[in-house]
Amino acid sequence: MVDPSRVRVSGPLESYASGFVVELASEGYRPLPAAYQLRLMAHLSRWLAGEGLEPADLSAAAVGEFLAARRAAGYRTLCSPRALEPSLEYLRGMGVVPAEPAVVACTAVDVLLERYRCYLLSERGLAAVTVRGYADMVRPFLAGRAAAGGLDLEQLRPGDVTAFVLAECPGRASGSAKLLVTALRSFLGFLHVAGVLEESLTVAVPSVAGWRLAGLPRGLERGEARRLLAGCDRRTTVGRRDFAILSLLARLGLRRGEVARLELGDVDWRAGELVIRGKGNRQERLPLPVDVGEAVVGYLRRGRPSSAQGRCVFVRVKAPHRALTPGGVTQVVVSAARRAGLGEVTAHRLRHTAATEMLRAGATLPEIGQVLRHRSLLTTAIYAKVDREALRSLARPWLGGVA
Repeated sequence: MVDPSRVRVSGPLESYASGFVVELASEGYRPLPAAYQLRLMAHLSRWLAGEGLEPADLSAAAVGEFLAARRAAGYRTLCSPRALEPSLEYLRGMGVVPAEPAVVACTAVDVLLERYRCYLLSERGLAAVTVRGYADMVRPFLAGRAAAGGLDLEQLRPGDVTAFVLAECPGRASGSAKLLVTALRSFLGFLHVAGVLEESLTVAVPSVAGWRLAGLPRGLERGEARRLLAGCDRRTTVGRRDFAILSLLARLGLRRGEVARLELGDVDWRAGELVIRGKGNRQERLPLPVDVGEAVVGYLRRGRPSSAQGRCVFVRVKAPHRALTPGGVTQVVVSAARRAGLGEVTAHRLRHTAATEMLRAGATLPEIGQVLRHRSLLTTAIYAKVDREALRSLARPWLGGVA
């Protein structure tokens, strides 16, 4: 077995190697990946010595130069900034490598968007992911004005806003176009509150055609949902984790972000309930079905690493064992669907699956809305269209049919 402590590090980083070995072990690195990290640190230390540099000289530019030198030396692995991050994080924690400089807004667009983000976070109380999405949607509007000769937002007119929306939306899907106009209305409201605009121009933003009840929720059929879950090999760590995640998505209809944010203290085992941190920082309690609870217990007992960082229930399988992100939850669903031969399946589609199954089991729309935590029953009403048996009883006989 490879022993990371036997990897020799010479040069400016020599005195930090033994501590780095301990740090890697505490984060759950197995001996072989840990040895690879030590060899990378050894190469970095040799490069520093050859260049006459100290650890304090490891700026972003210096890191780029080292990685370029590593590739030029014929290395084909561990040649990216991400590969070097464990070493740099440890050295920053020891205070020997400068912290990453904060990203400084350098253009008028960046400065204004930063003010807008702060407004959404502090005044409107929106989630960070929503704030990023709104800012990304607004940026093309501001960039276009800046490129045309300057922001000059005090002179913004309703026609400017309408023209941008009419030019931008045709190339977007309906959902993306709706998000764009929502973000733009929010931004124009901010400009009015901030005193940039004397009058609010939110009414100048056209609405996007689209009727919320026009579509049909695309849940999985029962056999497909079973195949999705059955594809998880629960003899393995990753299989037990993925089975628990898919159970929460398909049985309780949780959103991917809610699964990622689930913490150990959010499971009330005595009461058989889950505390869910949903949209708008709302906390709500949901009953925990026995089969879903068993799936979570199976992962916690024989899957979640003892070196897991933080209190989140679901963590990465590979070290460092940090909390799984919403994107990681999506990848779990995508991989499971691929194994089951189901094509494209998203986490939100499993939410539709949970609602459809509750409807088939006889739950009422208000009951489904409570489980899905919809603020309005109108949001839940779309599921009335997937209850084919109930709709069949309402259909009138065809007049041209046999009497």
